[in-house]
Amino acid sequence: MKQSVNSIFAFLFVVVMSFNALAQEGNLSMSRYQLGSGDRISINVFGQSDLSMEVRLPDVGTINYPFMGEVKLVGLTLGEVEQLIYEGLKGDYLVNPSVSVTIIDYRPFFIDGEVKRPGGYPYQPGLSVNKAAALAGGYTERAARDKITIVREKDGTSRSFTVRVSDMIQPGDIITVNQRFF
Repeated sequence: MKQSVNSIFAFLFVVVMSFNALAQEGNLSMSRYQLGSGDRISINVFGQSDLSMEVRLPDVGTINYPFMGEVKLVGLTLGEVEQLIYEGLKGDYLVNPSVSVTIIDYRPFFIDGEVKRPGGYPYQPGLSVNKAAALAGGYTERAARDKITIVREKDGTSRSFTVRVSDMIQPGDIITVNQRFF
C-alpha cells in the first residue's frame, strides 16, 4: 500500500512538472516574440504621461519617440524595446525611468485557398491552423487538410513550410489551404 501511494505521488509530481515545463515553454515563445509592422503597442513610462503612448507599427518599422527621435522597433522583443527606451531616457531627463511595453493588438494573419471566407483576421494567442480556418468560415469540401502551407517572415526573410491542422500560427502568417483532388 505504501509503495503504491509513493508511486502515485511520483506520478503526480511528473505530471505537475510536465505542465509547468509546457507553461514556461509557452511563455518563453511569447517573450521571444518579435514585433512586426501592424502590431499595436503601448509604451508606458511611470509618472511621465508625455512619454507614454499607443502606436501601431508602420511598414517602415520605426516610430518617432520623444527625446529619442526615430526608433526602429520591428524585429525587437518587448524586453528589448523596454531596454532601448530605458537607455534612451536615462541620464539627462530621467534618473531611473520605469518603462513598460505591452502588445495591444497583434498584426493580423491571412488565410486563403480552400476556406469559405478567405482574408485577413485579427491574431489571438493560442490560434491553431484549425481554429484559424474556423474563423474563416471553415474548410470547403475540396480542402486538403494534409496540404496546408504557411509563409512566415522572420528577420526580413520569408520561408514557406507545410503544417498540420493542430500546429500553432503566429501573427503575420499567410496560411494557404490547398485543394485536394479526388
